[in-house]
Amino acid sequence: MAGNVNHEYHILEPDIWPLIGSIAALTFTSGMVLYMHDMPSAHLVLGLGIAGLIATFFSWFSNIVKEAERGDHTPIVQLHMRYGMILFIASEVMFFVGWFWSFFDFALFPELLQYNAEDGTTLSLFGQTSAATATLVPEGMEVISAFGLPLLNTLILLCSGTTVTWAHHSLIHGDRDGLKKGLWLTIILGAIFTCIQAYEYAVAPFAFGGNTYSSAFYMATGFHGFHVLIGTIFLIVCLVRAYAGHFTPRQHFGFEAAAWYWHFVDVVWLFLFAVVYVWGGWGAPTH
Repeated sequence: MAGNVNHEYHILEPDIWPLIGSIAALTFTSGMVLYMHDMPSAHLVLGLGIAGLIATFFSWFSNIVKEAERGDHTPIVQLHMRYGMILFIASEVMFFVGWFWSFFDFALFPELLQYNAEDGTTLSLFGQTSAATATLVPEGMEVISAFGLPLLNTLILLCSGTTVTWAHHSLIHGDRDGLKKGLWLTIILGAIFTCIQAYEYAVAPFAFGGNTYSSAFYMATGFHGFHVLIGTIFLIVCLVRAYAGHFTPRQHFGFEAAAWYWHFVDVVWLFLFAVVYVWGGWGAPTH
């Protein structure tokens, strides 16, 4: 396929979708601001932004798939795409480092978060505790048991890491049936994880906000859940392409990028489980 071009680089043709995507992103963020301020036009603007983003994702990514299939992704182009994916995952790592940083900051330096109440007493943003005895969880607050649903979700994600690796090795060795089965299992496990996470939120003994533990908990696990959803969609696209016969043992960067992303999601969850669920809730009553 690479013989269709007379050089090793891919010169992109003019495309309208980057412009449309930028406008859609601006419309979406504007709609979110309007929604947070209960403005009457919020739903219309937000809906237009979401529709524009979905159209951009579908059309732009479809163009990339067509470019790959007609041979534009030469070995050197694939190498640069790998560099891009590595840098993207690195940026995602730093995104989660920020949440872990705040979590450790809340836990290890509670005295920095104290303030004086109107009645003259000193309170901590963790709850009504002194700096000497403050913990990440306010006294008497129930937390989610780490060894219930969170442990089950940990096992599910670990299993999904093995199934996506099975799919990858099957593809490398030309076993398209194993590729499809591995992708199906990974997608199903990802969907189960998302459902369990949603149920966990529904029955959680604490709501978002109110103290630093609950805020950090929902922001960190919520963004991870969003990444699981994105990764699941990524793998669904790969499954559709697998049925269309797009991937070959030598050229399958689209699937490889999805597998890297999924392993990244797995590793982040292991840290979340150990830090937020096990260490963060240690010694607190469980729900």
